[in-house]
Parts: sequence; C-alpha cells; structure tokens
Amino acid sequence: MRTITLAHLRHLAHRYNMPEREVAIAALANGVTPLRYLRNQKHYTTDDQIRLLGARVAVIGLGGLGGAVVEILARAGVGHFKLIDGDHFEEHNLNRQWLCTEARLGQSKAGSAALRIREIDPSLQVESHADYLTEANARSLIDGHDVVVDCLDSITVRFILEEAAQKAAIPMVSAAVAGLAGHVTTIFPQDAGLQLVYGSRSAIHNAQGAEQTLGCPPQTVALIAAAESAEVLNILVGRPQSLLRNRLWVLDLATYTFEVFSLV
Repeated sequence: MRTITLAHLRHLAHRYNMPEREVAIAALANGVTPLRYLRNQKHYTTDDQIRLLGARVAVIGLGGLGGAVVEILARAGVGHFKLIDGDHFEEHNLNRQWLCTEARLGQSKAGSAALRIREIDPSLQVESHADYLTEANARSLIDGHDVVVDCLDSITVRFILEEAAQKAAIPMVSAAVAGLAGHVTTIFPQDAGLQLVYGSRSAIHNAQGAEQTLGCPPQTVALIAAAESAEVLNILVGRPQSLLRNRLWVLDLATYTFEVFSLV
C-alpha cells in the first residue's frame, strides 16, 4: 500500500495552493493513503475514507457524549463539523467530559470542541455555535448536513431536534446515558423515532434524562459515545445493514450485557 506522510501532504498543499483536506482526497483517489488514515483502511475502504472527508455532521450537545463523539469522528476523518452548545464547562463536568479540563473551566463547550478538532487535524472544517438549540434556530443550524448527532441531556430539546431533522430530511443518531446504562438509536426522516422510545412528545414537558437521578460515570459515556459514533460513520459510508434504525441498542455495564430491541 502506498502512503503519504503529513509533512509531504502539507508540502504538496503549499506547493499547489490547495486546502490540505483536498490534497488528502486527491491522494486517496490515486491510491495513496495518508498515514493518519492507515489504520482505518482495514475496516473502511478508500472510497469510504473519501466519503468521510467530504461529509458534513452537526453535533448538538458538547458535554460527555458530544465531546467523545467529536474526538472519534475527527480521528476517523469526517471533513466538516458544526458544533452546537450554549453551555460552559463547570467542575462537575470533569469526571466524564473529555473536553473538560481544569484549564477550560468556564470556557465554551462548543468553542473547546472546535479547538480540539483543530488540534487533531487543522485541515478539517469546523463551525461552532455557542447557542442552545431551540425551536426558533434548530432548522437553520442543521440544514445542509448529512447526519445530525443528538448528544443532548434534555428529552424536550431532543424532540425539537428530531422535528427539525425530519423537516430537513436529515438522519439523526440519538443516544442517552444514565448511571451504568445507556442506549443508541438511529432515526430517519420518515420514521416514528423518539416517540417509540419516550412516548408522545405532548406528554413530556421540560423532561430531563435519567442521568439527573442515576448519575453519569465516565465509562458509560465512553462506550455509548463509541456506539453513537459508529452509527454516524455507518450512515456516512452507506452501510444500511449495520444501522440501528427502528431499533434500540441498550447497554448495561452493571451486568455487562446489551440487548437490541425492535421498535416497530
């Protein structure tokens, strides 16, 4: 397998006045793998990697789940990110939120996520919004993306995001964590979606996830974020047979078990 180093890739980008990401795509198209993606190649094809570099993903919620999801997707090679979260880091985030350090306390979660992506790969395109998702801004924030990633801790806002994604005809991957348990599901625009998990939207008012009472330890967050990221990547590279569409993957670390429930 022919490969290209980061230094050589950057030299070519400078020489031909091209964005580094475009040089990486051109290299892949010509059978040359950037070394940063070499270990992806045993699972993802060259065409898959090119698709990922051209993909656009919106991540809503940059706390425990969102921070880990952003880390995974950036390392996998997703080319465009929109990061949405109006919150700032607090001390109680330190136990589980990968982006939260003592040095970042008080800083924007969305801004910190953008900085982290640029640390991993400065060639990736990142747009951050230090705003909370609302019915008024949801559609405009997610329009034009290939996948929406729900990393929210509010069930009410989760329904708002789902409605916006359905109207924009964008698939959504949704996950939640509570104590040592968590779940992941994938929702396409025409699916019944969250009502199959939580019940009708009209019955929920300002509902928070069960993490408010069961806690949110880091090991559960890491595993659920990995599963959620896997679903996003499956959608982006076109592997419908692997998806949790109309299914709910439930993990319980207390018993080291998981189950997949059919929702239809």
